[in-house]
Amino acid sequence: MERSILHVDCNKFYACVECLHRPEIRHLPVVVGGDEDLRHGIVLTKNEIAAKYAIKTGEAIWQAKQKCPGLVVVKPNFPLYLRFSKLARDIYNDYTDQVEPFGLDECWLDVTGSGIFGSGMGIAQEIRQRVKFELGITVSIGVSYNKIFAKLGSDYKKPDAITQFTKQNFKSLVWPLPASDLLYVGRSTANKFRNCGINTIGDIARCTPEYLRLLLGKLGDMFYVFANGLDSEPVLRAGNTAVIKSIGNSSTASRDLANENDVKIMMYVLAESVGRRMREQGFRCKTVCITVRDNTLLWFTRQGKLPAYSANTKEITEKAMELFRKNYDWLRPIRSLGVTCTDFEHDQIPVQLDLFGNAEKREKAERLDTTVDRLKSRFGNYSVQRGLMLTDRGLSGFNPYNDNTIHPVGYFKPQ
Repeated sequence: MERSILHVDCNKFYACVECLHRPEIRHLPVVVGGDEDLRHGIVLTKNEIAAKYAIKTGEAIWQAKQKCPGLVVVKPNFPLYLRFSKLARDIYNDYTDQVEPFGLDECWLDVTGSGIFGSGMGIAQEIRQRVKFELGITVSIGVSYNKIFAKLGSDYKKPDAITQFTKQNFKSLVWPLPASDLLYVGRSTANKFRNCGINTIGDIARCTPEYLRLLLGKLGDMFYVFANGLDSEPVLRAGNTAVIKSIGNSSTASRDLANENDVKIMMYVLAESVGRRMREQGFRCKTVCITVRDNTLLWFTRQGKLPAYSANTKEITEKAMELFRKNYDWLRPIRSLGVTCTDFEHDQIPVQLDLFGNAEKREKAERLDTTVDRLKSRFGNYSVQRGLMLTDRGLSGFNPYNDNTIHPVGYFKPQ
C-alpha cells in the first residue's frame, strides 16, 4: 500500500495567534519580534497584511518599519503559542497516532492506516476546516507519499491551501521548483549548486549520486534521495520524542562586549540557564560549545571536553571562558554569545571517585546549584544572583531560561 503522508503548516502561526487574541490589531500590519532596546529586534513572523509590504522574516525591525511606518510590533508569547500548538495536535491525533512535530507550527501525519476517515486528501480537507473553525487560524497542507514532498507541498501554496504531490505528478510539479525549496538546502548549499549550474530540484535529481557526493560529501546522497522522491523516513508515533542531544542558549548583548569581564557576565547568565535545564532533565554533560559573533556579524563556534561529566554552572562557565580566551583575539567587539552542552550521561550513573576528592566537590557544587534552581523557581529568576552579575545589570538583566526562542526540531532521528 502506498503511504499517505500529510504535512500541516499553521500559516504565520505566531502572528495569527496574536491577532486572534487582540481583535484591535487584526486589521493592521503586525509582526512578532524581539526587543529593539535589547538589540533582539528581528522579525520572527508577520501577518498577511504586513507581508504585502515585503517584510521578511529575520530582518531587523527598524528595516521593517521603514517599509511600513504603521507597523505594529508584538513581543512573542511562547506559552500562548504552545497552548495553540497542543490544541492543533489534539485535532491531528483524532486521525492517527503517527504525529511528528517539526517545530511548534508544523507536523507530519501518517494517515496510511486511517482509511476509516477517508483518503489522504479527504483527511487534509477535514483537518483544514476543523483548525479554521475550532482554533480560528489557517493551515496549509501538503499530501504525498513521503515526508519530503509532503513538506514541500505545504509550502507550495499559502495560505489556507492543500497541495498533493504523487508519484505520477511530482516530476512535472516538483522538479521545476528552485533547488533552495528543497528541505535543508540553505543559502550556502544553494550557492554551491548555483555555481555548478544546478538551479532546480530537477537538476539535483538528474545528477548522479557520485557527483553530488563529490560536491557535498554525504549530504549529496541525501539530496539525491530527496529530489528523486525516494525518501522512506517514517513518521514517529505520538509520544515518541527524539533523544535530547544538546541543551543551549544564546543571546545578543544589550551593548557590544568590550572586554573579558563583559564576556564572563554573559557566559555566567547563559551557563546558569543551560545548567538549570540540564539538571531538570537529569543530565550531566562532557562537552561544552561556545558561539561567538562579533559586531560585523562574523561568527565561529568552538568546543572542548570537561575533565568529568558535570552539570555544575561554574565548571561550564570556566570551560566556556577557556575556549573563548584561546580563540578570540579582540580585533572587534562582540555582539552575541552562545553556550551549548552536549555529550550527555544520566545523573543517576555512579561516579568514579578520585584520590583528591574532586568528585565530592563537584557533587556539593551541583547540590548548591539545585538549591539555587529551587529558589529561582519559587521567587523568580533574579531572586538569587552572583555578585559578578550585579556589576553590570545591563548585561546580566536577561533571562534565557524563560525567554527561550523555540526552534524547529531536526528531521533526522537517532537510530
